[in-house]
Amino acid sequence: MAELKDRLRSDLTVSMRGRDELRTATIRMVLTAVTNAEVAGAQAREISDDEVVGVLAKEAKKRRDAADAFRQGGRPDLAEREDAEAAVIAGYLPAPLTDDELDALVDAAVAETGATSLREMGAVMKRLATDVAGRADGARVAAVVKARLAGA
Repeated sequence: MAELKDRLRSDLTVSMRGRDELRTATIRMVLTAVTNAEVAGAQAREISDDEVVGVLAKEAKKRRDAADAFRQGGRPDLAEREDAEAAVIAGYLPAPLTDDELDALVDAAVAETGATSLREMGAVMKRLATDVAGRADGARVAAVVKARLAGA
């Protein structure tokens, strides 16, 4: 079983005992998303820690997007709740990549794939997928790769 999933379950128990409503609700929501990922497809299966991190990253992005939408809609109270949920989820994600770390990973991936033009961006992105999973937003990675290949 995935260690991260076990940690989520034990933290859920702790938050329920501590009557931490926000943390309890957020972890339940994340565990539901993990369960949905496990039963998606033709056959149910146990997902790995890397896949759990992917689910967490996706849920964190949903929270950030919802918070932005609520702010634009004039609902700062709901935006604060979404931000708080995103903060709880962020505690389970690996540390985000700095700009220098991302640049180094992109440079290595471009060199490894031998990409020289924007047409080969897909190969570079595929190579980077496992290295940046849960640590950098896909749009941010794509922008760096695009800039690197456009200037190559």
